[in-house]
Parts: sequence; C-alpha cells; structure tokens
Amino acid sequence: MSLFRGVMAAFVLAATVAPAAADITGFIGSATSPSSRLVRGVALGAGLVVLAFEFEYADAIEDDSGAPSLRTGMGNVLVQTPVPIHRFQPYLTTGAGGYRERLGTSSETNFGINNGGGVKITLAGPLRVRLDYRVFSLRGSARVSPVHRFYAGANLAF
Repeated sequence: MSLFRGVMAAFVLAATVAPAAADITGFIGSATSPSSRLVRGVALGAGLVVLAFEFEYADAIEDDSGAPSLRTGMGNVLVQTPVPIHRFQPYLTTGAGGYRERLGTSSETNFGINNGGGVKITLAGPLRVRLDYRVFSLRGSARVSPVHRFYAGANLAF
C-alpha cells in the first residue's frame, strides 16, 4: 500500500510541475562602495520551478569622489520559492563572471563572484517588481572590493 501511495504522490507532483519559465529585468539602483553611485543594467533568466539561471549586465558610473566605474557581466544561479507567496517570490543567488573597473585612465579587467538575494513582487499578470541586493568580490587589482549593490527593476515573465 505504501508503494502505491509513493507512486501516486510522484504522479501528482509530476503533473503539477510548472513548465520552464523565463523573465527579463531592466533595473536601476546604487553601487554603494566606496560611495553611492548610479548603476543600471539588464538581467535575462530562465528556470524550472525552484532553480533558475540568469545572465546580467550592469554598469555603475564613475563619480567625482574617486569611485571608479564598474561594468559586470555575470552568470548566476537562483534558488527561489516555486510559486509566489502572497505575491512575493524570494530568492537567493550566487554567480561569477567578468568585470571592468575604470577610474580616469587606469583600468582593471578580471574575474569576480557575487552573492545576494531578493524578491520578485507580482503586480499584475506577468509584470513584477524586482528588488535585489548583491555583494561583488572582485579578483585582481580592483580599487574597490567588495562592492555592494542594491537595485529595483521592472520584471516581465514570459
């Protein structure tokens, strides 16, 4: 009898698994290390239920206080709730990729990793707001590491 229940439970779970989904986020925010400066970017992701993958590109501008510009291209893995809970879908993320830091005429291009998390908030249909916090650890001779970043973005699921 327990084998029957196990098979039935597996069947029900398989029948309710959501198909692969994708989303795109355009975002704007702040890189706060060593000073607060504008960051903007885009992320494109796809996943199955709990596990998702995304690629993001972001650009933080150089400012007058001596904070360098920072461009990142990162591949990330997200672990998220399978469905929104009261319109909120929290996630944790980690990833790696390349960066280019520039201040005046000097620059550094190297490898970096990031860790963070956030939440996707359903507004209506496929439209969501995404809030995200990341910590970037930059390898090589980066002037500033770690770099903290917070952003808000418009997210469209498809």
